Amino acid sequence: MKQPILRAAFLLLGAASISTAPALAADVVELKQPSAAKVVVMLRFQNGSASDPKGKEGLAFLTSQLVTEGGTKELTAAQLKDKLYPMAARYGARTDKEVTTFTFEFHRDFLTQFYPVLKGLMLTPSFTQEDFARLKSNQLNYVEQVIRASSDEDYSKFALEDQLFRGTRYQHMTRGTAAGVQGLTLDDVKKFYAQAYGKNNLTIGISGNYPESFVQQLKKDMDALPTATVKPEVPKVAAPKGVQVEIVSKPDALGSAVYAGFPIETTRAKDDFAALMVANSYLGEHRKSYGKLYDKIRTARSMNYGDYSYIEWYEAGGNNMLPVPGVPRHANYASIWIRPVQIAEGLRKQYPTELGDLKVGQAPFALRLALREMDGLVKNGMSKEDFELTRTFLRSYTKLYGLTSAKQLGFMLDSKFYGRKDWLQELDGQLAKLTLDDVNKAIKKYWQVQNMYVTIVTDDSEAQPLADVLKNNTPSPMSYAKVVREGLPKEILTEDEQVANYKVNVTGVKVVDTKDTFK
Repeated sequence: MKQPILRAAFLLLGAASISTAPALAADVVELKQPSAAKVVVMLRFQNGSASDPKGKEGLAFLTSQLVTEGGTKELTAAQLKDKLYPMAARYGARTDKEVTTFTFEFHRDFLTQFYPVLKGLMLTPSFTQEDFARLKSNQLNYVEQVIRASSDEDYSKFALEDQLFRGTRYQHMTRGTAAGVQGLTLDDVKKFYAQAYGKNNLTIGISGNYPESFVQQLKKDMDALPTATVKPEVPKVAAPKGVQVEIVSKPDALGSAVYAGFPIETTRAKDDFAALMVANSYLGEHRKSYGKLYDKIRTARSMNYGDYSYIEWYEAGGNNMLPVPGVPRHANYASIWIRPVQIAEGLRKQYPTELGDLKVGQAPFALRLALREMDGLVKNGMSKEDFELTRTFLRSYTKLYGLTSAKQLGFMLDSKFYGRKDWLQELDGQLAKLTLDDVNKAIKKYWQVQNMYVTIVTDDSEAQPLADVLKNNTPSPMSYAKVVREGLPKEILTEDEQVANYKVNVTGVKVVDTKDTFK
């Protein structure tokens, strides 16, 4: 890690003083930064997509977008843009399963001019039919088209959650289902706004250089919000009996994207989460090339772009190199993400002479290899050397999570959600106290490979042959061109044979047509 970046992180963290202040009805978290030019205000409501009424999946997301993308009682959306352009201010909403966070960032010199906009958006949003129709159309297009077409990686992640949380209010994407979004009305939005965003479920976060009078004014104004009468439903989810696989059959998919996961009974609220962070980083830290999954699947065998593991939801992994705040959850799961590997059709076209008879591509081999690596950690634990190296890396790396005041404030609000004061500040001390035994105990306590959910988004030509291989636990040799195989070390080829015959505890396989997902 580069020292200038770390020094900047320490300076940024050290320059801030953290305090909590008594609120009227809402809680307030302050992060005072006397030298900061920017003021950040976050309004965190304890309601998200898990609060969507049945049959109206997507309502929480649409409501939050209409608040920030529409106008106010005084100004239209277009007039707001014109007014704010000289200020270089920005704002937006993030809706997750249990919380919705409205974030406003502006230069301290424009505090007086910008605050009426913030107040107007939160207390007197215009909720016009024109803005509603525009935003609903965009959301429906995402649910019906974009998620299936733009990223098979994200598609597989949301499909896994659909399977893992089936029958609960966590099941649907935050943007909802096709039927849910189609049925939403402007009256639904107005009703949800009044019921979900209340002074009794609000936490106010403020960072930067601002006068005390601003805090008092904000608290007083937000106290005009009604009392929230809805709250998210948090599911209790048990692991399945065996490995349950759902294969999404999609026309013209270029590869097989694999996502596998199982519920775990730990979150940042518990101290042993830090121990599991070390194990997870060693197995497959997001976008890091030293992880075991990355090393075995990408580096050694050049199968795909990357392979990672997670012990909590990772928002927009394709865009974010570092975890982002604003997505805290009480129901948690561990997962493995195998970015798309080649399908049989593509391999046959590349190597018609050598692989012309290939029926199934690399997905079953990649899945077996990933589960075998996790299984090995459960059985054998980490070595002392690997533990020390990984923990040292994490103690530096996690300091980059809060490089901006907005991220610091966001993680502080997440900390409050989990019952902690400041998780980022506490984390280094937790990591410092860890022992190898702590980490290996956490691995055995929370990880396993016998009972999990697996989703695979693949081409329709691959779906049924892949299902047959997994259902019957048929050995799946790695598919190499001859020139590639001849250049590989003997130990890789020996391991390939072991992986090909590794038994996965598959107890159910189902093929789903892509048009039947997220309905």
